[in-house]
Amino acid sequence: MTEPGGPLEQAEAHPHTHADVAGGWLRAAVFGAMDGLVTNTALVAGVGGGGAGSHAVVLSGVAGLAAGAISMALGEFTSVSTQNEQLDLEVAKERRELASNPVGEQTELAQLWEDRGLEPELAREVAQQLSRDPERALRVHTLNELGLDPDDKPSPWTAAISSFLCFAIGALIPLLPFLLGAPRLWLALLCGGVGLVVAGALSARFTPRPWWSAGLRQLLFGAVAAGATYLIGMAIGGGAG
Repeated sequence: MTEPGGPLEQAEAHPHTHADVAGGWLRAAVFGAMDGLVTNTALVAGVGGGGAGSHAVVLSGVAGLAAGAISMALGEFTSVSTQNEQLDLEVAKERRELASNPVGEQTELAQLWEDRGLEPELAREVAQQLSRDPERALRVHTLNELGLDPDDKPSPWTAAISSFLCFAIGALIPLLPFLLGAPRLWLALLCGGVGLVVAGALSARFTPRPWWSAGLRQLLFGAVAAGATYLIGMAIGGGAG
């Protein structure tokens, strides 16, 4: 027992927060922005490399923006919805197991706590106490066996909207010189490159990776894609000519 006035009583709770890694919006936003930047930077490079005029570049870029943003949003909505539906199926299966075999499930729960370092007797007591509330037992089983919280499912709408907006913003960046009256391919590629570095650096805030490393990595990915499409555009454009 801890003595009154001991360290645990005297210690104050240390408030801290964690980033939302399960809400569905962060992954969709980062992936959407990166994909929009890479896709339209490469698209502009390919169309421009083929010798097309500024009107054709803008038309292709806007079409790529619209198609890509809608595709990303629908893909994220379907992906997250499917994940949630699969989780619901697994939760229903676990609920049936708890109803049909409560003793076996309680033993399994005790073994889980024992594997985590509790003494066997204490593990059994914890499992017994948790099993008194079927919903709490269901949540603990689901968390331990699936690694997902059935009460904290990501929203497919949040993921879809986040992906749509971020893809559109990313895809717009390499088009800015053409839209603002400076139709120069090198300016468009420069804008796309800067956008890739900034997006990569911002994503590093949520990871242990240094900002410059994440930015340069994303710039490299974009450069490979833009270089490949530029060469393809030159080859097709030259052949057509």
